[in-house]
Formats: sequence, structure tokens, C-alpha cells
Amino acid sequence: MGTMRSSAVAVAARKQQLLPCLALLLLAGAASAQAQKYNAVFNFGDSITDTGNLCTSGKPTAITFTQPPYGETYFGTPTCRCSDGRVIVDFLSTKFGVPFLPPSKANGTDFKQGANMAITGATAMDAPFFRGLGLSDKIWNNGPISFQIQWFQQIAATVCGNDCKRYLRESLVVFGEFGGNDYNAMLFGNYNPDQASRYTTKIVNTIIRGVEKVVAMGARDVVVPGVLPIGCFPIYLTVYGTNSSADYDALGCLRKFNDLSTFHNNLLQAKIARLRKRYGRAARIMYGDFYSAVYDMVQNPNKYGFNAAFEACCGSGGGKYNYANSARCGMQGAAACANPADHLSWDGIHLTEAAYKQITDGWLNGPYCSPPILHT
Repeated sequence: MGTMRSSAVAVAARKQQLLPCLALLLLAGAASAQAQKYNAVFNFGDSITDTGNLCTSGKPTAITFTQPPYGETYFGTPTCRCSDGRVIVDFLSTKFGVPFLPPSKANGTDFKQGANMAITGATAMDAPFFRGLGLSDKIWNNGPISFQIQWFQQIAATVCGNDCKRYLRESLVVFGEFGGNDYNAMLFGNYNPDQASRYTTKIVNTIIRGVEKVVAMGARDVVVPGVLPIGCFPIYLTVYGTNSSADYDALGCLRKFNDLSTFHNNLLQAKIARLRKRYGRAARIMYGDFYSAVYDMVQNPNKYGFNAAFEACCGSGGGKYNYANSARCGMQGAAACANPADHLSWDGIHLTEAAYKQITDGWLNGPYCSPPILHT
């Protein structure tokens, strides 16, 4: 009996010793999850993440997204963001304790905690590429990757001078989405998705070269997003809708257009995998999965609090998509729904603040970023 009692005492003592160790381990794990910090966030891309580069010299009234009801949800006024409120980089900035990213073209701005090179209409490819395809009239804005890299180099020179390697190593860089407007130019210029896919390799290679340039400057943590499932967007469903059920998948998205997005994303991921092998631990290249995030929202809208997956909140024409080119959001004849957070699509082309928040969460914690931005 005495032996059993002494054994029980010994076991209890060992448990008491283990408990503080376990607590320390749990605290250490929690601390490492909380401790991830970046001194700055730098973003490249197009209208998905533009925070005002097109409006640094004033708001052009001819552009719809400089008009109400854009910006109504969070800012209460149009901010040149193509949404009802915040976009992904706004949520990322808040998460890492830095101010909303100032547009890179805003002169006299302090970029110490980050800058946004993204500009609405931006492409991966330079203007001569589109000129060669007879599509110059489809490119209305000059802010391709090559230009955005130059803007970033100018900002880096003022922010970190000769010590950019260390500074950028402690920053988060989001490189894209790029490619969407390259395909838009072709698809709205009477190329079909199969014809557009012939140029995917060039487009993806251009994106990868851009990533290599920012890593060479010192960037370590870089998110490289793919393109979205454009076949699920009201603008494409309205303009390219057909009477053939074979053209649609089970959810009601246009197959061929989503096939183009998937082809691009698969090639991009293969190239990212090569970069990871090349850089090893010198860089952490993450794939931002827009496609799976948005497709899941279309498939399971209720899970995200949406009542409408295909209907544009702000638009005209009613019906399943509520989109009309002649009366787009911000134009006369268009109106916004009462609660944008009920909708996945804001204006038929871009997403709502609520959708961007969901995507950001999926990038930070998984499953929509590989690997997730937050790591322990």
C-alpha cells in the first residue's frame, strides 16, 4: 500500500513539473503566432487592390468608380477604390499595424510603412505587346509591371537608401493580381478564351520576372496571387452568356472563361514552385489563391453570409446578374443594393468589401494562401 501511495505521489509530482512546461510551450506557440510583424506592406497590382493611384491628381469624373456609391460602406465617399469599401491590402495593413497604403504616385508622402503601386487597368505586359495584337485601344491606362517596379525602386531609394535588403526582408510584398486585364484586353477585343490562352506563358513569365526583381531588391515574404474565376462574374455572364447549357458548369459559371483562369493559375503555381526551390530559405514565395476563394463563395454563399453570388449589388437591369454596360455602377441609371455585405459582387467586375475581408482571412490563416501569410 505504501509503495502504491509513493508511486502515485511520484506521478503527481511529475505531472506538476510537466504542467508549467506545457504552459510555457503553449505560451510560446501563442506568442510566435502573435509576434509576426512587418515594418511595411508593399503592394503591386490592378483595380482589385488600387487604393487611389488613378486619383492622385484629382478624381477624373469620367471614371465611374470616382462617383458614389463607390466607397459608401467604410469611407462614406469614393476613394478611387473599386469597391463599396476596403480592399484586401487595407485589411492586411490593419492586421500588421500599418496605415492604409498610400498610392505610390502621391508625391510628398511618407512611404516608410508601405506603398501601393497598384493602379486600375494595370497589365502584366507592356503596351507594345498589345499593339502587336492590334489591341492598343483596349489598354486605357499605362501602369504595367515594368512601370510599377520603377515606382517601387524610386520609393525604396527614399525609404531605405543603401540598406534596402534588411528593410525589405522585414516587409510584406503582395505582387498582383496581374494578368486579369491582359486577358480582358484580348477577350473584349474579340479573342476567344482559347486564343487568349496562347499568350498565358508570356504573361506568367513576365509576372515571375517581376517577382525575381523584388526579391533581388531584398523582399523575402512575397504573396503572388493568381487570377479570379472570371466565368463567374456578372460582366462576363452578361456579355458572353449563351443559350447552351454545355457552356456553363454546375454552378452557372462560364466554363471556357474559368478554364483560362485555371490554365493561368496552374502555370503560375508551377513557376512559383521553381522559384521556391531556387531561393530555398532566402525567400518565402506564397501563392494567393483568388480562384478557389471566390469559387467557394459562389458555391456556398450562405457560408459567407451572402444572399447573392451572381447578382451585382451596384448595377442596373435587374435579373440574375443586375449588370448592364450602358448603366454601370456610378453611372446614371445604376443603383446600389441596401446591404452590400449580402453580395459577393459589388459592381459586376469587382467584389464587395465583405468578400475581400473573407479572402484576406483565407490568405492570412489558410486555406487560400499557400503557405498562409501567418506562420508559426
